[in-house]
Amino acid sequence: MNDELLALIDAQHGVATSGQILAHLPRRRFEKLINNGVLERIWQGIYCLGEPDDDLRLRGLDLTTGTRVAVCLGTAAAMHGFDTEQPRDLHVLNPPGCALRDADGLVVHRREGAPLVVVDGRRVTSPAWTAVEVARSLRRPRALATLDAALRSGTCTRADLWRAALEQKGRRGIVVVRNLLPVADERAESPGESVARLAMLDGALPAPQLQYEVVDGNGELRRADFCWPDAGVVAEYDGLDWHSDPDALRRDRQRQLALMAVGLTVIPIVADDLKDGGRAIVARIGEQLARARAA
Repeated sequence: MNDELLALIDAQHGVATSGQILAHLPRRRFEKLINNGVLERIWQGIYCLGEPDDDLRLRGLDLTTGTRVAVCLGTAAAMHGFDTEQPRDLHVLNPPGCALRDADGLVVHRREGAPLVVVDGRRVTSPAWTAVEVARSLRRPRALATLDAALRSGTCTRADLWRAALEQKGRRGIVVVRNLLPVADERAESPGESVARLAMLDGALPAPQLQYEVVDGNGELRRADFCWPDAGVVAEYDGLDWHSDPDALRRDRQRQLALMAVGLTVIPIVADDLKDGGRAIVARIGEQLARARAA
């Protein structure tokens, strides 16, 4: 690949059209670079060097449309730092005057009046609008996880979320989101904790205190995911659906043992416990709370 083409790709932030590439290379050489994985097709007629990430895919769309494409839904949530779903597709807004169409890995939306902010030089639907719009598309447990994550990110407040919910009045799923907003909590540290908490609330358990701090027998400060202090009961979400590090799992176990050492009853929760709506684990917690009240 010649220096002029490399300079062009660099000037265009890592992307180039097939026409631009063929102006510098014979077609046979172009096809060989594609077959060898040196060049990767992102969109129709748009290529990049090596395997593309979402940023390069967006830059390819910019080159296609001649403008900086705005993003929404899960793509916007990722840019704001509270994506809990990791969608495969890019979600973008159709630029004015363009006829951008859905493609494999791309979903094009039209959102007249959606509030936009700028993140790293790209227009993005505002944090609260994004959180509500994403939550509307999800089942209740995952919707709460998105709302929790949005609050935890610090990019929006509960009042912001309420305003966004009002702005999206009448749209599919908005009633569910409005009903979840009062229980959304920035202290939830993972989607699994959010799902577990909603199961507890749906199961009519007393609302637990989140990230409850306890000093163990060694004087070390520990935090319990869920705690009912008056009953001496805690529940710990093991996070087996998101821990990829055995050391992290071992630390979870050590924390549970430390909590038990100061007289707390520890009830572990794993992802499989929540597949049926958490009925069995909620019943177990309820039984332990009843036992504590009767003691």
